[in-house]
Amino acid sequence: GYSVEQAGSGGGHGGHGEEFEFGEIFIHQIIETIEYVLGTVSHTASYLRIWALSLAHQQLSLVFFQKTLTMGLEMSFPANGIVLYIMFAAWFGITLGVLLGMDVLECFLHTLRLHWVEFQSKFYKAGGEKFAPFDVRKLIEQSSAE
Repeated sequence: GYSVEQAGSGGGHGGHGEEFEFGEIFIHQIIETIEYVLGTVSHTASYLRIWALSLAHQQLSLVFFQKTLTMGLEMSFPANGIVLYIMFAAWFGITLGVLLGMDVLECFLHTLRLHWVEFQSKFYKAGGEKFAPFDVRKLIEQSSAE
């Protein structure tokens, strides 16, 4: 069992048998605070990279539209039909090649950021235990052995 004497002998740490040292706790809290601030700055910088890609995407789409379709729209009647047809093909090719490539890159970077920046800094703790992936076969073998 767990007696009252054992509960009181921990020095305020829940029975670990250690003494409370203010300096050690203070330094630990300063380190935790620095890690938190650095993590917050890192998360913000990560979001800013994605925002910059989004901004570049918007500006490139505007430039592509102005340099292709707007040129065809500003021409007079007989020539604008043919030029619009050609410029639409150029605009469509550039949009598929560059802008959709940037969209795929943006999606990839966002998921990578979520996994490595957010997940690793919030949930991952390197406790020194060997990684053992979930294996259904082992569970079945253990249950059949019992």
